[in-house]
Amino acid sequence: MDESIRIDKYLWSVRIYATRSLATEECKKGRITIGGVAVKASRVVKVGETILVRKNPVTYTYRVIELLGKRVGAKLVPGYIEDLTSPEELQKLDDTHGGALFTRDRGAGRPTKKDRRDIGKVTDW
Repeated sequence: MDESIRIDKYLWSVRIYATRSLATEECKKGRITIGGVAVKASRVVKVGETILVRKNPVTYTYRVIELLGKRVGAKLVPGYIEDLTSPEELQKLDDTHGGALFTRDRGAGRPTKKDRRDIGKVTDW
């Protein structure tokens, strides 16, 4: 389709980020890398390049299959980008969201100030 697409527009088009401005912010923060180099939002994407997207705690790896300039439906995304993220990286999501560090009985009401301090000690608030 298009010969030159900006990285922020491409990441928005293939639904990695919900808005283009969010993709631009992530580029400014250095969370988007191509070839081991953090890229600016204006960087042009080429077919075949590998893009690393860091969304803590996981670093996603994608390969550009085809360029596009406008957002497509979720079912069409696999035709434009290939997800190469390793199972070990995806396992990090399960590790962080799997177990609760503390529990409260349902119906116990709001935590007291002491309860909040205790929770804070466990969760590093």
